[in-house]
Amino acid sequence: MTGQGSQVGQPSRRGRSRFAGKTVVVTGAAQGIGRAVALAMADEGAQVALVDRSNIVMEVREVIVGRGLQATAIQADVEKHSECQRIMKDTAQALGRIDVLVNNVGGTIWVQPYEHYKEEQIIAEINRSLYPTLWCCHAALPYMLAQGSGSIVNVSSTATRGIHRVPYSAAKGGVNALTVCLAFEYAEKGIRVNAVAPGGTDVGTRRIPRNDVPPSTHEQDWYQAIVDQSVASSFMRRYGTPEEQAAAILFLASDEASYITGTVLPVAGGDLG
Repeated sequence: MTGQGSQVGQPSRRGRSRFAGKTVVVTGAAQGIGRAVALAMADEGAQVALVDRSNIVMEVREVIVGRGLQATAIQADVEKHSECQRIMKDTAQALGRIDVLVNNVGGTIWVQPYEHYKEEQIIAEINRSLYPTLWCCHAALPYMLAQGSGSIVNVSSTATRGIHRVPYSAAKGGVNALTVCLAFEYAEKGIRVNAVAPGGTDVGTRRIPRNDVPPSTHEQDWYQAIVDQSVASSFMRRYGTPEEQAAAILFLASDEASYITGTVLPVAGGDLG
């Protein structure tokens, strides 16, 4: 979500190497939270597989490689199971293993009261914000099981308690359930599964729009209601930054969180969702 927020300093990663020697897959890496995660992972020593269906992901790879760090870019549509299988196969072949998977793909497509949604819109929201996480977890697990270790961080949302996004909220509720159940099922196999639940996050101007239809006056009002509700629900009364979200994701993905699994961590200035 974009919105109004205060300027917040980026966490310094200079000298940190929590992911040295590790391969990390980040979906939705072209912009927003995914881009911030990918850059931070690379800065901390990871080999990063950048996944997105937009060719903007190639620009993110150029930034990382330009810093003398390692990254490969994979264009794919993670709403399709076969594409997720290809991503994990290509990553394992190119980089040797899969240590961390960050499932960042998702996002509200339409903003409106539930009675205004059409059947095809509801299906599209679920396809965008639940299936990519289901499919990528399913595709990555065999590689993590074979090596006896792995860390998965799913990106959920505090919108599971929110307005004007019921299908998206339902999809993110599914991500929460998936996170806990997978963590329970695979803990003894050396695989940790956690999630972050971002609140309102100011990602700036979107280069890839939510949908292809310019918002009507009603839709602009409905969106502003979401912004107002998100700010009011935050103790800190502001939006977060992609870097603040990335900091929480990197912590849960790292060995510093080795005794944490099955947790959905709100990163929303006090809003628990």
